[in-house]
Formats: sequence, C-alpha cells, structure tokens
Amino acid sequence: MNEYIHIISFDVPYPANYGGVIDVFFKIKSLKELGVRVILHCFQYNDKQTSEELEKVCDKVYYYKRNTSFWAQLSFLPYTVYSRKNNDLLKNLNNDNYPILFEGLMSCYYLKHKSLKNRTKLVRECNIEHEYYFKLFQTVSHPVKKLFYLTESIKLKAFEKNISKANHIYAISASEQQQLHHRYPDSDISFVPCFHSNNAVKIRPGKSDYILYHGNLSVAENEQAALYLVKEVFPELSLQCIITGKKPSEKLRNAIKKQKSITLIANPEDDEMNALIANAQINILITQQTTGLKIKLLNALFSGRHIVVNNGILEGSGLDAVCHIANTAQEQISICKKLSELPFTEEMITEREKHLLPAYSNLYQAEFIIDILRKLTAQ
Repeated sequence: MNEYIHIISFDVPYPANYGGVIDVFFKIKSLKELGVRVILHCFQYNDKQTSEELEKVCDKVYYYKRNTSFWAQLSFLPYTVYSRKNNDLLKNLNNDNYPILFEGLMSCYYLKHKSLKNRTKLVRECNIEHEYYFKLFQTVSHPVKKLFYLTESIKLKAFEKNISKANHIYAISASEQQQLHHRYPDSDISFVPCFHSNNAVKIRPGKSDYILYHGNLSVAENEQAALYLVKEVFPELSLQCIITGKKPSEKLRNAIKKQKSITLIANPEDDEMNALIANAQINILITQQTTGLKIKLLNALFSGRHIVVNNGILEGSGLDAVCHIANTAQEQISICKKLSELPFTEEMITEREKHLLPAYSNLYQAEFIIDILRKLTAQ
C-alpha cells in the first residue's frame, strides 16, 4: 500500500501524555501499521518542542509556532483556532493532493480555504468544544479565566458550523455523533472511539487493598472530582485510597493531608501510573464534564479490575455493561465496600474482552478510517 494522508494536530502528539494527543499519536501508529504514510503537521507550545519518535512513525513532520499574542485573542474567531493560522501550513498542504485529517475544531482554520476546495477533508471532532469551554467557565473561579472560557465558548459555537464543509466527520462518542447529526443532517458523521495505548486486555485476576482515582490533576474537572472523593467518599472506606496524576494544586494537597487513609502520588511516570491502575482493587472515575470519551476510562477497562463510574464518564461510550454505575456519594461508598471484597476472576476478564474488542481496538478503528478514505477518494 502506498497511501498518504495529511494530519493536522493541535499539539505535538509526543510524548502522548494527555487525552487529545494520545488519540492522535496512537492513530498515527495504527495507520502506519496498516501501510498508510502520514504527513504530520503539528503546532508547538514552545519553539523547541520536537520529537524524534514522531519522525519514526511519520513520513514527514512539520512544526509550526502558534500565534499566542494578546491580539490573537481579540479575533472574532476562537483563539484556539486563530492561534493556529499559519501560512506555511497552507503552503505545505498544497504541495500535493492527498486527503487531510483535521484533528479537532481548533485545527480547522483552513478547512474552508479556497485552495483546498477540491481536497478530501476529514474532521476529528474531539469534543463538542463550545460545551467543553462553557463547562470550564462554570468550573473555574478566576475572573479572567472565566471571561476567556465564556468568550471562547461563544466563538466556538459560531465557528463549529464550518465542519459541515468536511467530507466526513469522526465523533469521539456516540452521544456527540447524535448531536452533530442533529445540527448537520447533511453531513456524514461516524463514531470512532479514542485511540489509546492498549493493544490487548491485560487484567490481573485476584484482589488488592486499595482504590485509585487517576487523572491530570491540573485540569479543573479532574481536581473537582478528586476533591469530591476526598471529602465525600474516601473517608467512608476501609480500603487505602490513592489519588494520582500530574500537577496537583496546593488546595488538593492540603485536602488530602487532612485524611490519613488517602495518599497522593504526584506526577507519576507512565510505568508507575500503569502499575497503579493494574494493581488497584477498584478504579473509580467520575466527572461532571460529559464531553468526549475519556481515555482514562479505556485505560482502566483494558488493565484494571473493578471500575466504578458515574454517568458523566460513560456518556456516549456504550460501555455501561462493564462498569459499576454510582452517581451519588452514598451509592459510590456502598458499591466500593462490596467490590473491596470481591476478587476479579478469569470469567470477568473474558466478559470485559467481549465488550472491548474489536470495537475499541486501534487497528479496527484505523481500518474503518482507511475504508472511508478509499470510498471518498474513489468518488
């Protein structure tokens, strides 16, 4: 096979250390494994941010500097979109006639550009972005951040209609696919789950003596969830409780210090994080932010034992059958107490595999994208 595709990434997708770039990086790896040659365009958050690892999996990698000036925030377009306007990107896209995959709404500045009018264009809708930013507006208390998130939400809602110019849209959850179908009934929209680091279900049978919450703790929604667990759920459990993730705030650190049964593991390396997920008796994952499919849920399902979630985490995933759903503190306390004594069996592992594979396999989803591309380019 000698097929090419341009992928425009909102960030440099390596190291793959948070949800959006994990999706991009493992998508690239899977496409390469199936013979597709990727020309990657990515925006740097600093000038020196490059990656030898990307050079190994891509045919070509271009890096661009974002326009992060104050004046970029005054544009009528969303700052997250306008800051990724770059003439070199447009020039490089026009070097050939290969299909283009725009990763997320924020990478779509050139989606409607006249020079790309006849190109095959795909959009990966990572979240319903204006809803995501509005919920950030509701979550944060800092007045400047609140103003930015609210303004960005309004601009993103207006800009979203541009995705209807794509030949195909890939939603990241079934619920977001339905929302987009409702708003853009003439567009072809598919549900393609997050790509992730798991090649197989690797759950350890048996039991252990701790419950785990993990996430990027510098993200407002994750800190909010961790604080809720520290105050409302974990003090009522006899299990050792562990919270782990990147950049915990002083507020969270201080809340954890007050609880003897709760341990904070800050900024773990990937291997340590994976071991914590795999060895936990229970992985508990909750959120009030329902946009997107959470990669941390997939990581827990592929390698963790019992999974306790609220409806927010499951939104549009179709994974209800392999999780224990509890939406209130009392429900979460009750189910965790029961699961703390229940070993995870080989039969449970087999049942988990039935629900995860092949639907949540990276290669299965990459093949689906390739099939759509071939149909579009054949037209």
